[in-house]
Parts: sequence; C-alpha cells; structure tokens
Amino acid sequence: MDAPEPSAARRDAEQRARASGVEVRAFPADEAAAREALSGAVLALDGLLGTGSRPEPGAAMLPAIAALNRLERERVLAIDAPTGVDATTGATSAHAVRAGATVTLGAPKIGLLLETARPHVGALYVGDIGLGAHIAALGAPYYDVLTPEEFLALLPARGDESDKRSSGAPLVVAGSKQFPGAAVLCARGAARAGAGYVTLATSAAAADTIRTHLVEQVVVAYADGEPKKTVEDLLDLRRHSSAVALGPGLPLDEDTGWIVREFIIHLDLPFVADASALFHLSKRTAILGGKHCVLTPHAGEFARLSGLGTITPGERLERLRAFTTSTGVTTLLKGWSTLIDDGTTMHVNPTGTSALATAGTGDVLTGIISTLLAQGLSPVDAARAGAYWHGLAGQRAHAIRHVGVMAGDLPDALADALAGTPRPLGGLLRLF
Repeated sequence: MDAPEPSAARRDAEQRARASGVEVRAFPADEAAAREALSGAVLALDGLLGTGSRPEPGAAMLPAIAALNRLERERVLAIDAPTGVDATTGATSAHAVRAGATVTLGAPKIGLLLETARPHVGALYVGDIGLGAHIAALGAPYYDVLTPEEFLALLPARGDESDKRSSGAPLVVAGSKQFPGAAVLCARGAARAGAGYVTLATSAAAADTIRTHLVEQVVVAYADGEPKKTVEDLLDLRRHSSAVALGPGLPLDEDTGWIVREFIIHLDLPFVADASALFHLSKRTAILGGKHCVLTPHAGEFARLSGLGTITPGERLERLRAFTTSTGVTTLLKGWSTLIDDGTTMHVNPTGTSALATAGTGDVLTGIISTLLAQGLSPVDAARAGAYWHGLAGQRAHAIRHVGVMAGDLPDALADALAGTPRPLGGLLRLF
C-alpha cells in the first residue's frame, strides 16, 4: 500500500513499481478499507515510515497499522523498523506495528535491540545493501552487537600443545551451606566452557555437599569463622589459577564482606564478580580501580551497586554508561536485552530466551565468563562472548525442553549451541 501524500521520491518509486508490473492501490482511508486491501495477502510489508521517524505515527496511518496488527504476526515483515518504533531509542507508540520479523538495512539499529522494541520487532535480520565500507570508515561505534562470525572468532582455540592449566584454570569462590547449588552451577559452567582445571573454594560447611555434585573439579574448603586465614588461603590458591569467579552463593554477613573486599584488593588476576560479591561491593566500588574485572548485576543488584536506586527500562543505557564512566569497570547489566559496557562501546547481546528467567542461570554465566578470562580474553570480550554463548545455550536448552528448563541444563548445552550458530543466508544475517 502506498503511503499518504507521497513525496517526489515516492512518486518516482511508484512509477518504477508500475513499470515493473506491481499493482498500486490508493492508501486506505479507514480500517475496513485497509483490511480489504490486505485480505488474501500471504505477506504484508510494513514500510510506512523510515528509520529516522519518531515513534508516533500520524493519524492517517492508524487504520493501516490497525489492519496490519489484525494479521497473524508471521505474515507481517517490517522494512528497516516497524512503524511506530524509534530505531534510535527503542521507544514505541501505542499504535506500533507488531511484526513477525524485521529486516533492518545496512547495520543493526540500537533501538531495535532493546527490550522496549523487541516485542514489535520479532525476528531481526540485517540486510546487506553495500554500506560495509562506509560504516567501517566511521570508526569505532558507540553501540555494537556481536554477529555469529565475530562471536566464534572471539572464542579461544585450544592448541595441540595445551595442558590442563594453560587451557584455562579459573578459581571459583562461591557457595555456602545455604546455597551450595550456586557454586556447583558456576563451576560446571566454567568447566563446560572449556576450562582445563577448575578449582572451587568454598565454606567448610558446604564442601561435602558440593563434592557430591562435582567429580572433575577440585573442591577446596576454607575454614569458617577465620576471615584473615581465608583470605590468605584464597590468595595462595590464586597462584595456581589464571582468573577468578567470585560471589555466587556466598553469605551476606560482615565477615564474608571483609573477605571479598580484602581478596579483591590483593588480587592481581582478572575476575568476574556476581551475586553476593556485588552486595559486598555496594558503595565500595573504589577498590575496583585498575582491576581487570567484570561485574554482572541484574537490575536490582545494579540499583544497589550504583547507589542510585531502581533502574527503569528506558534509562538502562544512560545509567549503565554513567556507572562505567565513573568506575572504569566493565559491567554486564542483565535483562531481556543484556548490555555490556566498558565505558567506550555499549554492546547489546542479541541471544537469549525467556527460559533463562530461572534461578541459577546467572551462576552459569559467571562460570563461563571466568573461563574466557582465564583463557586470555579481555574483560569486555569475555563478557560479551560469555553473554552471547550463554544465550545460545539457553535457546538450545529451550528447543529441547519446551517447558521446565533449569540452570543445570545450560552447561551441557554449551557445546551443541556452537554447532547451531546461525550463518548468513542470501545477504541476510539473523541476530535474534
């Protein structure tokens, strides 16, 4: 359907369409006419507004939008961006088109990757229209999203001469009598991500329980109630490790807080901090200065960590950038659209599924990131590759078990998820 009041460019396009044998109809004046125009259509293309438009469509377009939204979503394909969605901010109109898929042209648009827009975007594809050289000439982007090829290129390759420690030897500091499972999930995530030697340091009260679930990983108990000796023991263990995962399932008491902070102050390895470690770092992020680390908060943990209270979907980008700028710490903010920022580039993770919204999946992610750090990736690369892989594993587990995916399903899905990494097809690259 042609748009109302066409510009000179649209009139030219109409002439070309007619010359090619395309039937051109008048733009419908009401919803009934729009529905009649769409009746029998196998596929409806939404190209009512361009990429630079603002979310609120004009009144003349509302009947066509309403008719499009009455179709099954699978029959609606948006060109560049669904009408009513701001491709820059992700803001959406109450009258936005709900597409089954969107083909965005040239490069991903940040707004389409954010959770506010994704219910309208559907499956997102990038169409190559020959802008690659122009985009590359613009230099490093403020926003970025991993493609499947870039993700696979980031994963470290294990050389023929590798031994178990050179293949990655993360030290996992996690677990407690109350939460032994968090430590198990983190350690298994690290192992299935390719670590050659995983050491788990945990409370003596939890060690025996954890050992019944871990066979290949080494479980070392530290004495309860002896904070100074615990820090000394952890620092001794780190001499045989190449990265650290810190936090899943640790207690929230003051002694543990002191242990976490003292260990970090003296730690000279890259590390990822999650869960209870983030609790103990609240209002004390200054000790992270100069450290090679990744923080992985969900929205509630980020509210406490940043000290600025609840974060809303519309302010995630700004709040995260303000935090990374002030702390200098690479931070992964979990969510439907997980964000990873190092203060230079904001990376938006395109993989994942609602099946990941279950207890313990974040512990697996922490283990994955710790292995990637142990294998030599920078904090930001470990975080964005870890989030991407974790999301793929969630999708794989969800495909196998449509209901009831648990965090324990993810480690074993990591290898198969790599085999299912999508490839470009006919100039189209699917992001999610």
